[in-house]
Amino acid sequence: MRYSFRQLEVFLAAAHYQNITRAAESLAMSQSAASSALKELENQFDIQLFDRVGKRLQLNELGRLYRPKVEALLARSGELEQAFSKHTEVGALKVGATLTIGNYLAVGVMAKYMNTPTHPKVSLEVANTRTIAKRVSDFELDIGLIEGELQSSELEVIPWRSDELVVFCSPHHPLASKGRLSDADLRSATWVMREQGSGTRQTFERGMHGLLPDLDILLELEHTEAIKRAVEANLGIGCLSRVCLADAFRRGSLVPLEAPSERKFDRTFYFILHRQKYRSAGIDRWMELCEQLQEPPMPDP
Repeated sequence: MRYSFRQLEVFLAAAHYQNITRAAESLAMSQSAASSALKELENQFDIQLFDRVGKRLQLNELGRLYRPKVEALLARSGELEQAFSKHTEVGALKVGATLTIGNYLAVGVMAKYMNTPTHPKVSLEVANTRTIAKRVSDFELDIGLIEGELQSSELEVIPWRSDELVVFCSPHHPLASKGRLSDADLRSATWVMREQGSGTRQTFERGMHGLLPDLDILLELEHTEAIKRAVEANLGIGCLSRVCLADAFRRGSLVPLEAPSERKFDRTFYFILHRQKYRSAGIDRWMELCEQLQEPPMPDP
């Protein structure tokens, strides 16, 4: 074999950090050893994998072509090493999730995944759909869990579970005792909403087509808990996933409202994976545990 796994590790670290010194530090190597390993890899095959601009290393077209192949090869070698060492077949996992999923669903899955004799670690990053998709595309996350719609030629988007947004208010709000709302009720209400660009806002705007210019939006907040607190304080009504409202509905601190029948707020949560990433046993196990999650009960408005 004309290359070593260490050379491939240096290649991936350099691609990630775009700097040979930082790549060497991440691999606990000296800068000269890492630089030599990368140079030997390129010289052995008479290729150049990076464009060098000062101290910065930028993957060129050839480097971008080989990066996913090297990722897959090292992932397979890692699983083989685990098998030889008689470790558990599921290993450490890097997961990304959007806000609703990360705060209300992913932590429970993490607990089950880590509850094995060897306690494999899981790192969880919570961000918006765009950020999670980019980090999966860059092989910085093993799998993403998103609530927004996504189009990408690099990523495999796999439907996971259905979800719906629910309009809600404080039990002291004038609309709390009303039956089915009308479009006029929606126009006259004051709203506390998720920010533009979030998956929740995307679904809300789709369901409220034709009414958006007339809505009175008082607050736009990034965090669901802040929205719930604002609505509890009777600053307005909101619209969030039933996943993050189930506990508040059970306690009675918030109450669901029945939107007009033509207003549809259903959506789908998705898994996202890089099409060229090796599907490890850990990823398969994570997806299996996600599929086992129970749907939260939904009280009648």
